[in-house]
Amino acid sequence: MFPPLPLISATGTPRKCGTTYGSVAAFAIVANTANYMARFAAVGIDVQRARDYGALFRAASHRHAPRVAEMLDGVAEGAGVNVDEIYALNGRTELIYSVDPDDAGSDRRAGAGECTAVAVLGERSTSGHTLLAQNWDWHPDQRPYALLLDTTDERGRRVVALTEAGMLAKAGLNDAGLGVCVNMLGTTRDRRDGGVPYHVLLRAALEQPHLGAAIQAVCSVPRGASINLLMGQAFPGGTPGEAIDLEVAPGDVGFVHPVDGVITHANHFESALSAVDTLKSIGSSSFFRAARARRLLGTGPIGEERIKAVLRDHGGFPASICRHDEGKEVDDADRSESLFTLVLDLDERRMSIAPGPACRGVEYRHIRLDESG
Repeated sequence: MFPPLPLISATGTPRKCGTTYGSVAAFAIVANTANYMARFAAVGIDVQRARDYGALFRAASHRHAPRVAEMLDGVAEGAGVNVDEIYALNGRTELIYSVDPDDAGSDRRAGAGECTAVAVLGERSTSGHTLLAQNWDWHPDQRPYALLLDTTDERGRRVVALTEAGMLAKAGLNDAGLGVCVNMLGTTRDRRDGGVPYHVLLRAALEQPHLGAAIQAVCSVPRGASINLLMGQAFPGGTPGEAIDLEVAPGDVGFVHPVDGVITHANHFESALSAVDTLKSIGSSSFFRAARARRLLGTGPIGEERIKAVLRDHGGFPASICRHDEGKEVDDADRSESLFTLVLDLDERRMSIAPGPACRGVEYRHIRLDESG
């Protein structure tokens, strides 16, 4: 049995939210920062070099996502961690999976995180609600650093997100009924040396009051790494909700729209983007997982239990939708497991989350934004 997922709440300005989060979670943030410094060292990035990259990420974040940057500065202050190391932590995807400009010919692997995500519009859901869901797949050693961050800023905007200690968001939702799920992508354009980091982009999207603003927050900034954001929003007054998938690469963005009220996505590009997908030179279960998820959802109305059943699927085990750790069968850097399963009901402003792999039958914890955590 896994220990309860910590829930950390903070209120106030972005800086205040950050310092509160940093101080409450200081032990986990310090440990996770040290953990990622070791991961960076494994790909040839020592602490000083990681800080140098972090300083670049910090400058780009303050320029293009200043509220998120103020919160991250507060996290570093509250936790007593070097601020550039906090930004390197939030750029961990860029640092582990991207390359340097003078190292563009290297054969660095990408896509170890094998997430699968689903969106179901109200026209297909049994409840009539807009639903997002995903398995978050990542290295199993990262499980102890996961937490839920619940913030309410000085404007009254509330965000609840699953994240890793020292980061601000992965999948989550806000009180405007806007939700985001995430999948790792990789292209030959991905670089370490500039742009707004992957995890800052996720938080910037979740800070927005509506879907159009979230799309703009993602598309309008320079990026160093590729990322897939499956986003949706429940609209007020009985207006049907919407979902869209953004395949974001440095210098370009692709779009995937619902077909028959459903989107499924894994870790490869589905749109006609000009960038070269690095998974094509590696191979991945991604190439069947999204299509399989769509087939398993079937026809007719789709309820949450069917979505959860899809996220428990073992077709292609262990590299299945419900991902299982292969342990010593693969290099340590390539180990991946479904650490958590989330279902977001955007109309109810509800996150339902369970520790994974999803097949283990663990009960879901429900967090509603109109109630205390």
